[in-house]
Amino acid sequence: MKTVITYGTYDLLHQGHLNLLKRAKALGDYLIVGVTNDNFDRERGKLNVHNNVLERVEAVKATGIADKIIIEDYVGQKIDDIQKYDVDIFAIGSDWEGKFDYLKEFCQVVYLPRTEGISSTMLREDLQKDIEIGVVGAGRIAQRFVPEASFVSYVKVNGIYDIDDSQAYSFAYKHKLARVYESYDALLGNVQAVYIATPHLSHYELCKRAILQKKHVLCETPLVLKVGEARELFELAKTNDVVLMEANKTAHAPAFNHLITMIKSGVIGDVVDISASESKLWGEKFTRELDPEQAGGSMFELGSYPLLPILRLMGTNYMNINIYSKMINGIDVYTRGIMRYPNGVCSFQLGLGVKTEGSLVVSGTKGYAYVPAPWWLTDYYEFRFEDQNQNKKFFYKWDGAGLRYEIQEFVSCIFNHRLTTARLRQEDSITMAQIMQDFIERKNMMEI
Repeated sequence: MKTVITYGTYDLLHQGHLNLLKRAKALGDYLIVGVTNDNFDRERGKLNVHNNVLERVEAVKATGIADKIIIEDYVGQKIDDIQKYDVDIFAIGSDWEGKFDYLKEFCQVVYLPRTEGISSTMLREDLQKDIEIGVVGAGRIAQRFVPEASFVSYVKVNGIYDIDDSQAYSFAYKHKLARVYESYDALLGNVQAVYIATPHLSHYELCKRAILQKKHVLCETPLVLKVGEARELFELAKTNDVVLMEANKTAHAPAFNHLITMIKSGVIGDVVDISASESKLWGEKFTRELDPEQAGGSMFELGSYPLLPILRLMGTNYMNINIYSKMINGIDVYTRGIMRYPNGVCSFQLGLGVKTEGSLVVSGTKGYAYVPAPWWLTDYYEFRFEDQNQNKKFFYKWDGAGLRYEIQEFVSCIFNHRLTTARLRQEDSITMAQIMQDFIERKNMMEI
């Protein structure tokens, strides 16, 4: 049997792709198709926003041409795959002529003629126009948004609104934005979407006003601090046919998503325990993060991050939660939460003024996953087993401030008319809001 392997992005699958796949299949008896993972487009300078890797895999599968489909995750994988699957022929489009001659050491290399007059780039240009996004709030996190958005295809930052005009003009000058809006309504009238990076207590009203004007919303985490508000906002988004997404950068990081996928595949067995920690030592006094009147404290400022892996892996149906906090001047400078599930227990530690180790450990019946501090900037993790010879290490590149990944997913949801993302589901955001509300109401909470 002669085995052929080929690779591609297969974004916006078209006749040119089909012709290449058919030509590759005709070279042998068994065709393996490698679909490049989402983060590979980083090397091209932009992050594509149309079809994610799972959608692209399904599209290739639906052609019925491929005998096996794999995902290309890392540089150098082609050599590994050729050896792993005992490949006879590596086939690729003729626009890559000569680029893969180094593979001739391992198998025959064939450059296939491409179909003239059609490409994914041409289709994107016909189908997609820039999404104009308005920035709301000129604070610390928003400062990172504009440069990060420049790495995502089909995104244009339209302008800025802040209740402090001087801050807005300073922001616009720094980031070379053409427009400063004097009111929120004026901004909403000139954009298709908004990025809300204002203090927590303003999120609900700003999100609601945007959604009612049929604007897509990317709102900084935590989305809201009350479960009723979260449910209402998501229901309004559905009614108005717009995307509402919580901007949790870790949820969209390539390494973190790969970690979650592998754990769910059973590589460490059944998950029975998760321990996640995050903390910061603030050098400035009297900041918003330490102000009880502005929802300061470690739970509201940091809680959504350690809750993320717990909810993604264990689900939202926890049996109970107990919280222990050290309170100073009306805010929790340290909080530890313990969540009980039917088949496991999870814990999270948060600190503003108390430093914790900052790692993530997921314990299973076959082994455990370890992500070193700071785990929420995931670029490296390990799977560890009783037999240390089976241990595996994974390395990923974390680009810039990391916001580009959430922006990519947000715009992809808009283009593909997906009102939610699997990386941070609506029920996850709603559950986080429930936990925040329970903390406000001091339910199952004890001061230490």
